[in-house]
Amino acid sequence: MAQSPLNQTPHGKIGEDTRTLLRSGCGIFGTGVLAAALAATVFGGLGHQGPHTNSGWLALMVAMGCLPFGTLLLALGLAKWLGHRK
Repeated sequence: MAQSPLNQTPHGKIGEDTRTLLRSGCGIFGTGVLAAALAATVFGGLGHQGPHTNSGWLALMVAMGCLPFGTLLLALGLAKWLGHRK
């Protein structure tokens, strides 16, 4: 009996699409963490009304975009990986 195209990945192996989701999620999330750390330390710090410098605002905007999107990509990749394990 022939396997369907969706079940070509053997058990225990990560498919290329799942690996791409996990790699992209880690990269984007890591970029957000780095931008948030830079905004809080190197680029003038964060005050009650936000960053003190223009570069701090830019880093904060990058962090606010990358952190949620990276988290969602990581969650999707992990869910797909867990689905393939079963």
